[in-house]
Amino acid sequence: MIGLTHYLFVSCALFFIGIYGFLTRRNLITMLMSIELILNSVNINFIAFNKFLFADKLDGLFFTIFIITIAAAEAAVAIAIIINLYRNHHTIDVEEVNAMKF
Repeated sequence: MIGLTHYLFVSCALFFIGIYGFLTRRNLITMLMSIELILNSVNINFIAFNKFLFADKLDGLFFTIFIITIAAAEAAVAIAIIINLYRNHHTIDVEEVNAMKF
C-alpha cells in the first residue's frame, strides 16, 4: 500500500530536482519549468497531508487549487517577460542578458 512516506519521497525528489534545475540552468524557460516543479512538489505535500492527516477537511485541496491558479498566472507573466527580453536582447540566456547594458 502506498503511504504518506511514498508521497513525501516523490515530493522531496521533485522539489530538489526543481532547486537543482533553477540553480544550474541559464535558460529562462528551464528556470521557469524548475519553479513549476517546485510548486508541484508543494501541491503533492498539501494533497498527501490532507489525505492522511485531515481526511475529513478540504483545506489542503483548497490550497492546492490556489497554488495552481497562482502558478498559471506566474507562468503567463513570466513568458511575457521572456518574450519581451528576447525581442530586446535576442537571447534568453541569463548570463548573457546580465552582461549586456540596458
